[in-house]
Order: sequence, then structure tokens, then C-alpha cells
Amino acid sequence: MVLAAGRGERMRPLTDHCPKPLLEVRGKPLMQYHLEALGRAGIRELVVNTAWLGQQIQDRFGPLCRWDGHSTLSNQEQALRIRYSDEGRDFGGALETAGGIARALPLLHEVFWLVGGDVYVPQFDFDRAALERFDAGGKLAHLFLVPNPPHNPKGDFGLRPDGVALNTKDGTRYTYSTMGLYRQALFASLPHGNPQGIKAPLAPLLRAAMDNGQVTAEIYTGPWTDVGTPERLAQLNAA
Repeated sequence: MVLAAGRGERMRPLTDHCPKPLLEVRGKPLMQYHLEALGRAGIRELVVNTAWLGQQIQDRFGPLCRWDGHSTLSNQEQALRIRYSDEGRDFGGALETAGGIARALPLLHEVFWLVGGDVYVPQFDFDRAALERFDAGGKLAHLFLVPNPPHNPKGDFGLRPDGVALNTKDGTRYTYSTMGLYRQALFASLPHGNPQGIKAPLAPLLRAAMDNGQVTAEIYTGPWTDVGTPERLAQLNAA
């Protein structure tokens, strides 16, 4: 699942007329880098949640697209099939992260990859073996953490040497990258499919699961940028 429903307030005025996942980095929409990585990993089914200017995302990538996101493939066996969870159409706006995931659960497998549509992470590997290990392990989530960027110097979560993620304010903490593996059971506190459109953040669910030892994590050291401001976008495009 690619998270693509946010308004992108900090990116204004760039996002006044363009959804954040379609902003270009080095000649490609941000979300296209995810499509290419998913294609390389052999993944063929994708769910995208949308709200703000979501029709632009659907028009750009469609229900069936090449891994590079440019056009529909004639060979459907090699295409990436995209289903959209349109929160803007159904509820008039985004449902926050956990609310949006809960809404999309009927479209997702029991375990699934998650990534934010507004991060630049061109070398991330959506490794099938990692998904299979996570599935067999029974935890509720496995997060990819990154060294803290300047805009989040205190980090989000701790990490034990054995790979268990920690809900702590003490010690070394790392920043959640938006990439992770999830099990549907993490969202059991929300109605399956979220028919009422409940708005709910993700962090409280993760912290509660961490308190029960149900979240693991690892450090990702590849290129990663949260493209959260026009300045960060400009820096990427100037590099």
C-alpha cells in the first residue's frame, strides 16, 4: 500500500494544484520510484489511498501500468495492478494514516508492505523474503528506521539489539521511514474497512503494540528523504 491521501500543507504552494506524490524529483513523480521498486521486487498488486487531488494520481497511473508508471502494458501479466481507496470521494477528505489503512484493509492481503507516497527512497528493496519472514514470525509490524534527519533530531522509536522496537523517550531513537511490513491484526481496534470513515493516526497503534513486544524493526541506511517542504524538494533536484 502506498499512502497518497495527504494534503501536503507544508509543501504549499506546490501542492495547491498537484498532489504531493506527483511532485517530481529528478524528472520523475515521487510515487513512480515506488512503482519501479515494487516492479523490481516482483510485486504485481498495489493499493493506493487518495484524497487531496486524488483523481490526478488515478489519471497519472491508472488501474494498470508499467513499472515506470508511463503507460499501460499490453502484456497484463507483467503489469502492476493498482486499486484505489478514494477517501476524498467517500468521506470528503483523508482519514489519517491508520484510518486510511483500515479503510483499505479489504483490498489488502493479511500481511502487506506499506510506504509513504511522499518519501524519496530510490534504492529500497521490497524484498519478498523479508515479507515471508515477517509472515512466519507472527509480529504485528516490522518497521524500517532511518538515522534522524535534521527536522526530526529526537527520532521516533528505540531499537533493542535483538531487533525489537521500543516505545521509549530514553536512549537512542531513530526516525520511522514510512516503510514497513504490517499485519491486518494491528488495526483490529478499528472497524474492518472503516465504513464510518473514522480518522485515526498510526503512531498510537504502533506504540501500544510495541509495549506488548509485537513490533520489530531494522535500520535502513540507503538514500532516504522525507520530501516535506519545498526546500527539501529543491535540494534533491539540485543534487
